[in-house]
Order: sequence, then C-alpha cells, then structure tokens
Amino acid sequence: MNDQAIEQQIQAKGLTAPRVKPSDIEANIASEHYFTAEDGALAASAKKVPQSLGLLTFCVVVLQNGFTVTGESACASPENFNAEIGREIARQNAVQKIWPLMGYALKQQLHQEACELALLHGEVAGQ
Repeated sequence: MNDQAIEQQIQAKGLTAPRVKPSDIEANIASEHYFTAEDGALAASAKKVPQSLGLLTFCVVVLQNGFTVTGESACASPENFNAEIGREIARQNAVQKIWPLMGYALKQQLHQEACELALLHGEVAGQ
C-alpha cells in the first residue's frame, strides 16, 4: 500500500488530528538530484571504475530548511537496469526517510503548544 492509499484510508475513517500528509512531504522538498555511483566515482578521480557502479542510483533530496536526505536503488542485473526506474526507486527510498523527520518535528510542535497552553493555565508541563 502506498502513501496516497494510506492517506485515503485515514480520511475515510475521519481521522483529523494533526499528522504529516503526503502533500506535506512533497511541499517540504526543495529540490532533488540524481546520479549513479559511477558518476560520483568518475567525478572524484580519473581512474577507471567498475561497471557495476553504474547500476547504483542515488537520489539526494534537499528539504526546505536545507537538510538533505538520500535514497538509493541498486540493480543486480545490468540487463535490467533502467535509469528512470532507478531514479524512481531511489526517490521513494529518500522520501521514506523524510516521514520520521517530519513526524518528529510535528510531535515537537504539538508538545511545545501543549507546554505553552499549560503555562497559560498555570499547570506544570509533563504531568
């Protein structure tokens, strides 16, 4: 089940509390960059590199705040390598790493708001 299908289930069940949505993830991506391990190895040195490095695709996602997240995709058989599919899988793997980061940020925001509300009401936070 993909992220959009899960989001549809959440909406269908009427779960409306604050959460990270697929659209939030996409909106947080400032840019994405793709290259193979072969590209990187050749750029780092003029030496000959193993052909298999061309089968390892990286996606570097830059978030709105400048933080970077990476994803990768490796192909076992050179005959099956397809650059477009490799980039898509690498991006999906990078996006999966964004979820916990944004989940943490949302939880921290909700915690801060609860603490501020507790202070306004003269309560001790964390109890």
